[in-house]
Amino acid sequence: MLLSELVTTTDQVAATSSRLAKIEAIAALLRRADADDIAPLVGLLLATPRQGRLGVGWRGLTALAIEHSATSTLTIAEVDHAFDTLVHTSGSGSAGVRSALLHDLAARATAPEWDFLTRAMLGELRTGALGGVLLDAIARAAEAPAATVRRAAMLSGDLGETALLALTGAEGALDEVGLRVGRPVLPMLAATAPTPTAALEITGRASVEYKLDGARIQVHRRGDEVGIYTRSLADVTHRLPEIVEVVRGLPAQEVILDGETLALDEDGGPRPFQETMSRFGADAARELALRPWFFDVLHVDGRDLLDEPLSVRQGVLAEVAGEWRMPGIVTDSAEEAERLSREALAAGHEGVLVKAVDAPYAAGRRGKSWVKVKPVLTFDLVVLGAEWGSGRRRGWLSNLHLGARDPDGDFGDPGGFVMVGKTFKGLTDALLQWQTEEFPAHETHRSASTVFLRPELVVEIAIDGVQRSPRYPGGLALRFARVKGYRPDKTAAEADTIQTLLALRRGAADDS
Repeated sequence: MLLSELVTTTDQVAATSSRLAKIEAIAALLRRADADDIAPLVGLLLATPRQGRLGVGWRGLTALAIEHSATSTLTIAEVDHAFDTLVHTSGSGSAGVRSALLHDLAARATAPEWDFLTRAMLGELRTGALGGVLLDAIARAAEAPAATVRRAAMLSGDLGETALLALTGAEGALDEVGLRVGRPVLPMLAATAPTPTAALEITGRASVEYKLDGARIQVHRRGDEVGIYTRSLADVTHRLPEIVEVVRGLPAQEVILDGETLALDEDGGPRPFQETMSRFGADAARELALRPWFFDVLHVDGRDLLDEPLSVRQGVLAEVAGEWRMPGIVTDSAEEAERLSREALAAGHEGVLVKAVDAPYAAGRRGKSWVKVKPVLTFDLVVLGAEWGSGRRRGWLSNLHLGARDPDGDFGDPGGFVMVGKTFKGLTDALLQWQTEEFPAHETHRSASTVFLRPELVVEIAIDGVQRSPRYPGGLALRFARVKGYRPDKTAAEADTIQTLLALRRGAADDS
């Protein structure tokens, strides 16, 4: 398949606000694709190449001075091969090889094709062809039930492979996709509530558990072979040997566990999130030990537990995890839930998670079976820009421009971001220095006062609420916004939406 067919389709998708039209355009493209093109095509549609991070940056791509091809001859397969080569080129002289490879790819592409590839490599496509639309398009193209496609994608953790199976596999192949020890699945996600009492009103009788300010981990074990994966399904096993040893000591030969990990200080209290995340980087500080807590079990010794209610899974978890289980209680008492929340906060943790005891594990879904409660509202937003500081902050990039995701294009750009406020509160000197050094690598342009950024960096912002404001495009502004920390474990596609913030504003209006 020619790359130009994909570019034309994404232009069509970006030009319409109709979800059905987006689905049909992508489905038509998938029907025309050869089997070998399906997985790379899906990766390009999502701006997440199947090879993962390609190690290319905005400056390197935009610095290429190239005369592009006048005709469309570049194929999806050729692009995929070039990406493979980029990922596997390393060592002495690799920079020159990679630069030559990008130069050749750019020269063979037309100007619109290179613009598309640049944005796909940088994760900046804004077509509105997000995961939900693409899932439905795959189902439409394969004439398969959307629920079946969605479950297969969640359990495989790979939308490209799911599309390939749906479009080329034998009848019933999607139904056969199940849990496999060693293959991570997308994690179940939580909604939010202001108090444990409010959360219980949503869930009914529930397991109320500590909510840690740590890193989500999914652990797989088969015999002595252990795999540890992040919430984005990245393999970090080699970085966390102490957790590998904990898992090897559990009383199960085959097990899949969901949990969280955190670094503790000398008094047993939680260290800041950034210190925990430092263990996941290339220059991990191994002297900082991480401790795991497990709160769910998906499989044990040949038995799949995804569709079992939480009450059953917890019984199994108690036997398998033992002392490594997340603290919590099962209750339908608001008083007991509030008490545990106070206990968690007193121990230095974020709050509690309230989970319906009759709910199955919904991989990759954010429903109302799990509800997180924090004493302060926090949202994951994207940095759109930063202003140069004044006074003692002179010379540092300080005041952040914050954006919420707009998946449906309600405020203009499907899949884009809507500015919802600014803040310089909560920024330590260390963060100010880091921002000043890091932000230019994400820069699109600048004015005398502001450096504008590509929407790539996710920052966790605490707020006391939202209020109406004509100052920003979304019609609202954040109240008392302050920085809790950056979230290198999350992508911009996981940022909170403008619709979530608008719902919070409506809720506040209803209560007034």
